[in-house]
Amino acid sequence: MTVALMWEARAAEGRGAELLAWVRGQRLPEEPLRRETFRAHQDRVLVITWWDAAYDAELPELPEPDGELVNRVVHRWRFESVDAWTG
Repeated sequence: MTVALMWEARAAEGRGAELLAWVRGQRLPEEPLRRETFRAHQDRVLVITWWDAAYDAELPELPEPDGELVNRVVHRWRFESVDAWTG
């Protein structure tokens, strides 16, 4: 089964580039099948990691950044794959 972990944070005012650099520098103790990083307006950063694991498996996740770097707590979601399309 493929599980996707999503991690999303919004940077404090004017600190979007710093949050993106912080995320890019974070290493996990295990390598996922795939890891992708996105950015969006309002200095939001999203990281999705894909794992070959059961839905409820213990998986490494990105930590919370320093409280002054973000303007709210990190949002996290876990999804399991039900369909795959590879165009």
